[in-house]
Amino acid sequence: MKERKYRMSARADAAEATGQRIIDCMLDRLRTTPYERIRLDDVAADAGVTSQTVIRRFGSKPVLMTTTVERELGRIAAKREAALRSSSLETIRALVEHYDEYGLLILKTYSEASLVPGLPEIVARGRAYHLDWCRRAFSEYLPPQPDDASRQRRLAQIVSICDATTWRILRFDGDLSSKQTELAITELLTPLLR
Repeated sequence: MKERKYRMSARADAAEATGQRIIDCMLDRLRTTPYERIRLDDVAADAGVTSQTVIRRFGSKPVLMTTTVERELGRIAAKREAALRSSSLETIRALVEHYDEYGLLILKTYSEASLVPGLPEIVARGRAYHLDWCRRAFSEYLPPQPDDASRQRRLAQIVSICDATTWRILRFDGDLSSKQTELAITELLTPLLR
């Protein structure tokens, strides 16, 4: 009986590891290839499995895409939550590090969301999380505001400064290093914070 449970557990662990490997390969493809050009055959080959294994596990390319984005959203949220315990400067540093890892992928996912059933809803949840995170990360550093409208405006400014698009403009259009991007975001945020 114990041996049977062990074999079942080992098979389940192997299936989970295979599923994660397929998701990892999809993520690698997403970083470099437009969604429309990603083929399940290529993802399967990258993962060292057959296309049938990918289809059996995920059903379709859109499901694999949404599963991949869901997993990464969870990872992003975990890293962002860890940054909340820091000072505002450490939070900005963590944000830039996060964007250096995920920024281009986030922006690409936004631009391709309409191509994948279910992805616009996940993207909307990601945006809502980002808005909430920015407010939680920096609201305690806001000086007192004369009214709710002023506070809301300040928080909106913080969200726009902390957006992936702002990071991209600084990092790539401005040709800034990671450290210079961090400094630029700090300089943009500092007048809003105490």
